[in-house]
Amino acid sequence: MTLRWVLASLHLLALGIGLGAVWVRARTLRGELDSRTGYYLQSHAFLTKLGLLLLILALEIWPVVTLTRWRRNLAAGKAPDLGTAPAMARISLVQTGLIVLMVFAATAMARGMG
Repeated sequence: MTLRWVLASLHLLALGIGLGAVWVRARTLRGELDSRTGYYLQSHAFLTKLGLLLLILALEIWPVVTLTRWRRNLAAGKAPDLGTAPAMARISLVQTGLIVLMVFAATAMARGMG
């Protein structure tokens, strides 16, 4: 119980950090841009990070649609088809690994590697 509470709190803190980062990026990109912006387009670490994000998002489509369908079925008093749960669990584990790789790509990029 305590661990779940702590993890939920850390998750919300991560969302706040992400929101702040997106806001700062928006402010930066509205200003005058210089040649340093080209770094992102030529950075293998950035392109890897972006590719991993796109893969994570693509993998998320089917589980989101399925879970939404399950919720609708439950609301209508119908039993959802849980036969796809193991496949969605595997997708979630793959996404977890991809997120870890994204963190490595992001820290490499922040240190000028790639």
